[in-house]
Amino acid sequence: MSLLIRNVEVGSLRGLNVRIEAGRIASIGTEFRPAIQEIDGRGGALIPGLCDHHIHLFGLAAQRDSVSLAGAIDVADVDARIALAISTRPLGAWLRVTGYHETMAGDLTRADLDRLAPNHRMRVQHQTGSLWILNSKAIDAILGDDRPPGLECDADGRPTGRLWREDAWLRERIVSEPPDLASIGQTLAAFGITAVTDASVTTDASAACLLALAHRSGALPQRLRLMSGGALEAPSDGAFAVGAVKVLLDDHNLPDLDDFINRIAEAREWGRSVAVHCVTDAELALTLAAFHSQGARRGDRIEHGSVIPETAIGSLRELNLAVVTQSAFVFERGDRYLAEVALNVRGDLYRCGSLLAAGIAVAGSSDAPYASADPWLGIRSAIQRKTAYGRSLGAEEAITPSIALAMYAGDPASPGTRARRVRVGAAADLCLLDVSIDEALAAPAATHVRATFVNGEIVYARGD
Repeated sequence: MSLLIRNVEVGSLRGLNVRIEAGRIASIGTEFRPAIQEIDGRGGALIPGLCDHHIHLFGLAAQRDSVSLAGAIDVADVDARIALAISTRPLGAWLRVTGYHETMAGDLTRADLDRLAPNHRMRVQHQTGSLWILNSKAIDAILGDDRPPGLECDADGRPTGRLWREDAWLRERIVSEPPDLASIGQTLAAFGITAVTDASVTTDASAACLLALAHRSGALPQRLRLMSGGALEAPSDGAFAVGAVKVLLDDHNLPDLDDFINRIAEAREWGRSVAVHCVTDAELALTLAAFHSQGARRGDRIEHGSVIPETAIGSLRELNLAVVTQSAFVFERGDRYLAEVALNVRGDLYRCGSLLAAGIAVAGSSDAPYASADPWLGIRSAIQRKTAYGRSLGAEEAITPSIALAMYAGDPASPGTRARRVRVGAAADLCLLDVSIDEALAAPAATHVRATFVNGEIVYARGD
């Protein structure tokens, strides 16, 4: 099938026609030859489709049926949102709540949740994704003799309702239908996203199969790359590619250095790179020590890089580690960071400009559902470094608009390397904007996306 996208801006040139054949860009120029399908670009920019280099697809899909506490300001706000959700659900039903932070109503326990939902099974996820808090009805429904390591108990051995890093265990015990991935696919396509890397450590063969089925059906049209904590094999039809082995660190329970090194060695035996969750300076220090001992290879990456001390930049460069960051957190959580993080540490938060200046590969991502999946928010935040209330956070880490866009246009197999370009021979994974690229980057917003193409197929078209 041939597709002609007429009158578009490619690079700095306007009025061009881009012809697509068999999923690839066949020609770019002013020549006009009819095609089976034609689209008038109306002078808008045609850019490479964007890639979210760190996302959690099942979590994002599950969020659609959850109660979000994002933006809740106090106990009354939390209570009101949960009460409203409970009023629409039958007695005994499960209620999933996301986005909680202790600044909203303190450190929750099962007793607090019993007060809020005495007749429902409720679980509340912390904003970081590392903790679930369950009420008594939920605990009674799922807790048997096999108590997981992450289950917190009081001095008498009674569960407090708090579960640390037990997503897989919890999922096995709460039987539910697989979440709807089609709505996620359409949302991402409307953002101009044509590829994603799912960074979930819990991905196993079963979860990967569900994602592959969603891709084959067209429900999830984006190209998929999947991380996992264990072995994973890519299907022969390319429904997904296998990404890095994910190593999940927790500051309160860091692994032994030798165990960490062995984990890296195991990944090497599988022929895979390593991606390490680092949100504190202690986690980063351990990670750098492990890579210095075991050796780093192309494709190894630091996930988040939430806190990167200046003294660590040299090691990151020496080891050639990429940093996959989430600039949108500066906007979404920046005001809380300004209130809670010490002044001498604020400059270390979600570094970007200083890493790039040091020659370190940096890629953009969302970490959705823990932040917005909108890459244009991440682009805008990387440029402006402004919080939701308009205050500056790490202004010295700001980058130019073109570099911010490039962080989302890299190769999913090698994030942070040179951005893909709209060129002859390239895969036709494209995003059509309704304005020039200069106009789009002057005010980055997903509303500028007119159409999205994966492998030359239209996966999103705005209704205008």
